[in-house]
Amino acid sequence: MPTTDSELPEVVRVAQDLIRFDTTNYGGGRSNGERAAAEYVGAYLSDLGLTPEFYEPIEERTNVMARVEGRDRSKPALVVHGHLDVVPAIADDWSVDPFAGEIKDGMLWGRGAVDMKNMDAMILTSVAGILRSGDQPERDLILTFFADEENGGVEGSALVVKDRPEWFAGATEAISEVGGYSVAVGDRRAYLLQVGEKALLWIRLVARGRAAHGSSFHHDNAVTRLSEAVAALGRTQWPLRLTATTQATVDGLASITGRDASDPDALASSAGAASGFLRSSLRTTTNPTGLAAGYKHNVIPDRAEALIDVRVLPGTEEAALADIRRIVGDDVEVEIVHEDIGLEVPFSGDLVDAMVAALGRHDPGAPVIPYLLGGGTDNKALASLGIAGYGFAPLRLPADLDFTGMFHGVDERVPLDALVFGEHVLADLLRTY
Repeated sequence: MPTTDSELPEVVRVAQDLIRFDTTNYGGGRSNGERAAAEYVGAYLSDLGLTPEFYEPIEERTNVMARVEGRDRSKPALVVHGHLDVVPAIADDWSVDPFAGEIKDGMLWGRGAVDMKNMDAMILTSVAGILRSGDQPERDLILTFFADEENGGVEGSALVVKDRPEWFAGATEAISEVGGYSVAVGDRRAYLLQVGEKALLWIRLVARGRAAHGSSFHHDNAVTRLSEAVAALGRTQWPLRLTATTQATVDGLASITGRDASDPDALASSAGAASGFLRSSLRTTTNPTGLAAGYKHNVIPDRAEALIDVRVLPGTEEAALADIRRIVGDDVEVEIVHEDIGLEVPFSGDLVDAMVAALGRHDPGAPVIPYLLGGGTDNKALASLGIAGYGFAPLRLPADLDFTGMFHGVDERVPLDALVFGEHVLADLLRTY
């Protein structure tokens, strides 16, 4: 007998509802918009007796916030935030409809199940559980759901912190996505707590040449010139370089495995399915993500361009850009499309202690390791207000599930029991910190 929605835990039903809003963000200002999902979130918050505020600086690009009063208002407020947009999903590539919120094999499937409508649902239902019980969080919570994160927050968090800084009055710390989830390290389960993010640098390579007939003898071909630059950059093996955060990651993995810490790549590989995520944090990465050239089969175009997603270690942005220009050569232009800061915050202090303790109460004995996220979150925007951001979307996952590989991938899915676990851990943290 198929499971009906009413039989599902509330956190699963909310995540399912959110997945069914197609909030695809194509980038560059092209988006289906987040308004309908934001209105759903606002209605949910209103039902809890909260007063949501909306900010839509661009039509359909809606952000929503509500403040939850804590028991001890002398303590700094905590921002708990998510984003409502998702990257595109090509339905033919999926084994399920990416926007149906299908339940299959004990998992919730769909675009956003991993990034990050799962956490959005955990935020909403954990706060709901606290308030419905007649309790309060320990301190004020500023619940915020942003638009446009998947485009670097240009039309979302960047505008919110500029135009609505009062939303975050009294806050010093924040928690959001891509941390607090479990990975298999050898035969042990450990949790990765995100305490930093690489800097973001989206660039466009432009090669120019001379237009001509496709049959001509021609040495000034923009497509050839661009292809050589893209291949050179995409195949570059960037050197390993440890920061304070990644050194702590390596040391933590060494402690769990009993291996020597002298080979960080080998230690990162001990994390199984998460090894690619961790290895990307140890060095700059330059991945080609788009190509555009030409307008007819028998015409050699005079311009060709490529998009490159560059993620660099905090503090190395200028050096990396100089290296990129050297690698592609003087004949190829390097245009900066979007850039944002890198972050590292301490793996210490009361909030970190509270997150570690909350995980420990629900999964005793599992070690917690700090790590540097290879991607980025809306914590970058909040940093401009002096708010220190962490990644804490707690999930206890099966050892054989390639969770990190599903970020922006095909057949995103999250175990139902992991969502319930995450709601309980998050509620525990918010009640006690």
